[in-house]
Amino acid sequence: MKDFDLVVRSRRVLVGDEWQPASVAVRHGVIRAIGDIAAEYDASEDVTLPDSQVLLPGVVDTHVHVNEPGRTEWEGFTSATLAAGAGGTTTLLDMPLNSIPPTTTLEALVLKRTAASPQVSMDVGFWGGAVPSSLGHLRELHEAGVFGFKCFLSPSGVDEFPHLSRAQLVEAAAEIAAFDGLLIVHAEDPDTLLDHAGGADYSDFVGSRPEASEMAAIDAVIAASRETGCRVHILHLSAARALPAIRAAKDEGVRITVETCPHYLTFDSASIPDGATQYKCCPPVRDAANREALWEALLDGTLDLVASDHSPATAELKVGAGGDWARAWGGISGVQVMLSAVASGAAARDIPLADAVAWVTSRPATFAGLADKGSIRVGARGDLVAFDPAERWTVVASDLSHRNPVSAFDGHELTGRVQRTWLAGAQIFPVRANAENTGRLLERH
Repeated sequence: MKDFDLVVRSRRVLVGDEWQPASVAVRHGVIRAIGDIAAEYDASEDVTLPDSQVLLPGVVDTHVHVNEPGRTEWEGFTSATLAAGAGGTTTLLDMPLNSIPPTTTLEALVLKRTAASPQVSMDVGFWGGAVPSSLGHLRELHEAGVFGFKCFLSPSGVDEFPHLSRAQLVEAAAEIAAFDGLLIVHAEDPDTLLDHAGGADYSDFVGSRPEASEMAAIDAVIAASRETGCRVHILHLSAARALPAIRAAKDEGVRITVETCPHYLTFDSASIPDGATQYKCCPPVRDAANREALWEALLDGTLDLVASDHSPATAELKVGAGGDWARAWGGISGVQVMLSAVASGAAARDIPLADAVAWVTSRPATFAGLADKGSIRVGARGDLVAFDPAERWTVVASDLSHRNPVSAFDGHELTGRVQRTWLAGAQIFPVRANAENTGRLLERH
């Protein structure tokens, strides 16, 4: 019997937050040794990366809409995890909507896990949902292992997942604080959203979801956390004008974390053509100055992490509405390109690759309480990614592995590409013939 299942050697391995030439040895899914690049290990598989490639920890994506069961034609666990693995992700957390039923009850969580179990090619955990009907029953889901509870402060877009009022937000925060759980919030204030008559003009759509809506909702979340002591997290921040309030809340000691997404870091409103509804998301992509402020907020720590908010739909729903922003589904498919998009944007701004990688690996792992994920170190899971930071490539939506061939990243050139991905020492990308799914269903610890 070999001492190790896998050894990967590279001249540049991101060990902790430093680059070093090293060999990483995995046994029974866990990194057991990190040695000199030429260290002698007896392994079933011994891989030496070419000099152009670096070895990274697996990406942890804490914001993915898989949609199964119920809307599997939008996305399912097989296609979502294949796409994620091709993009260097080894762990994802599934949102409680847009599946039917949503993950707001124990029964729905069982259905979700049953659907996922035979299909996942990576480790998958689940968020619960805080909707009006689930208030007062959240502890049950918490004890069943969900990672926290998602709520909306404005309509979610699907009838089966209604939003919370301001009073219900405080009620949910108080309930979750009692068991020291986590409340994650889609923060747009319904009273500040404007009517949108529809049409192809992108500026009209952006104007209907102003920065003031995010700001008002975030103020409400901060107030709820301050009142109850609940740990809160702002999802997919788009509006840079909300950053001062977030900084002040953190300085005050409010238990708040915040994410942004690769599409907000990549695109800007001036470059989005009218009628190009593949770019529709809520909150919307704003102007270039706003985008650059988000990058600065990642660098100074105001923003904690980057997550994909992969929210797919069928091509008909996404781009079949004749360019009408009001009728198109809002959500961007980006799970397969997140690492490349963030690394590409960082390189264009002379941000070190190690910093960019942390935003999608160690930072989200810490946020989610995944102590054995997000870094290359002895005792961590053997989740590894061979990445070529200099390879330039153009995204072709039809070549991506998620179910429907639509993505805002279609046609965009990125710098940096995943070459191989290992989950617990087993290669999941490129997919090997007759490979068995080795993913686990995760519970909060």
